[in-house]
Amino acid sequence: MSATVVHVLRHGEVYNPEGILYGRLPGFRLSELGVQMAKAAAQALAEREVVHVVASPLERAQQTAEPIAAQFGLPVGVDDRLIESANWFEGKKVSPGDGSFRDPRNWWVLRDPVTPSWGEAYRAIAERMFAAVQAARIAAEGREAVLVSHQLPIWTLRRYVERKRLWHDPRRRQCGLASLTSFHFDGAKVSGIGYTEPAAHLIAISPTARTAKGA
Repeated sequence: MSATVVHVLRHGEVYNPEGILYGRLPGFRLSELGVQMAKAAAQALAEREVVHVVASPLERAQQTAEPIAAQFGLPVGVDDRLIESANWFEGKKVSPGDGSFRDPRNWWVLRDPVTPSWGEAYRAIAERMFAAVQAARIAAEGREAVLVSHQLPIWTLRRYVERKRLWHDPRRRQCGLASLTSFHFDGAKVSGIGYTEPAAHLIAISPTARTAKGA
């Protein structure tokens, strides 16, 4: 039997003219460039043996999954375990370097960077994401699956599988828009992790891709 591969895809660029951290808020859909990113990811997977496509319930993830599912004649499943992490700053304009993290009114929220205190625990994120990956592995046994999720959950999952500490500098995440983090399995055990950016050429022309919030 062939090895099983579960590709975890970050969604494409989101239309966010107000520049807020949108997190789990409804109504945030892909920008026109984000739609092209989703198509680029689908094209990168065209020759793969994909038999299972599942996405976070958020609109941007569902949209990103659509061209992949259509390409293989598959439905887009929904798995709540793939959703963006909860965050106290959701709905606010906040980003590193804008002074929000030096504002004394936010210090209590930011008191614990290890858990972290401002949102869903990294451990909880890692465990739900790994459970979703294992479910996809079983569904696609011997072939390949695609899961569409969000930057922080994907990066936390990868660090969990690599047995690294979960808290980290968000500026150092290797998880670009519409990137594929691919988990290769030997039975139920992860035997390797790959990473590709099929939409890198589109990220390069996006004025907002490098600072995408709530992704």
